[in-house]
Amino acid sequence: MYKHHHEAGPGRASLYDEITTKIISELEAGRLPWVQPWGTAAAKAPLAMPTNAVTGRQYSGINVLILWGAAIEHGFSAQSWLTFRQALALGGNVRKGEHGTTVVYADRFTPEDEKRRARETGEEAAAIPFLKRFTVFNAAQCENLPAEIAAAAPPPPPDLIEPRVEALIRATGIDFRIGGNRAFYAPGPDFVMVPPPQAYFEPINWHRTALHEVGHASGHSSRLNRDLTGAFGTKKYAFEELIAEMNAAFCCASLGIVPTVRHADYIGSWLEVLREDNRAIVRAASQASKAADWILGFLQRDGGSASAVAQQAA
Repeated sequence: MYKHHHEAGPGRASLYDEITTKIISELEAGRLPWVQPWGTAAAKAPLAMPTNAVTGRQYSGINVLILWGAAIEHGFSAQSWLTFRQALALGGNVRKGEHGTTVVYADRFTPEDEKRRARETGEEAAAIPFLKRFTVFNAAQCENLPAEIAAAAPPPPPDLIEPRVEALIRATGIDFRIGGNRAFYAPGPDFVMVPPPQAYFEPINWHRTALHEVGHASGHSSRLNRDLTGAFGTKKYAFEELIAEMNAAFCCASLGIVPTVRHADYIGSWLEVLREDNRAIVRAASQASKAADWILGFLQRDGGSASAVAQQAA
């Protein structure tokens, strides 16, 4: 069982608490932080994964949720982000009066007492995970940036989406079956079952469901080796559903898919997990990014598509 606990050291636990509290407030309001209103008047930014404007690397894990939320809240028209110094290095600047968005970087450290204990007992020293924070600004908050950075990238043509998803699922090698009247992943025999697209009121929603279930399959022992032993109704089961749901959102954003389907049935159990463990959402988002990276890594690098395997961008 995961237990809520605080770490020693100034500011470390408060950052976990700060992130978790914000996610909890969104869930309590019935909003899923990984499901944004892309393609509506409320979202000016195009559907995409948030990217560092200088390095071109996609943000990952909890930072995706943080930056998506900031883009929607402030009405930014771009999914590109950069630090104050990066804006200056490009010959631009952050506009006066603009406020940045805090993103995080996960790291580990080993206290001196733990090192001493390990030397005395001959055991391995245990490192303590913690978060570092830094501030980024949306490209829309800056001026005098190069034109190619300031411009918002157009969304991919919709007629390319379905063939790419079909080819991507096939490339993973997962036993993917279409049929029945419910979507699920069976860990024992290791196969995915998803109803046909015609079973969905809006067929585009089939893709998110398919990627959700493929996300579960990515955790098989022969792949990313996550713990899939949680029984329905348990916190372990809810945690895995959280991973699969965010993974589907990350994959859809990378592929330019804007489905309307929502997996909101688990909000109550997700709230229970997050209230008990202030690191749970950060861990789940990290695992979701790893699942999305694994799946999207099978994209062909020709024909204008590229692997969306992404590392955290500073």
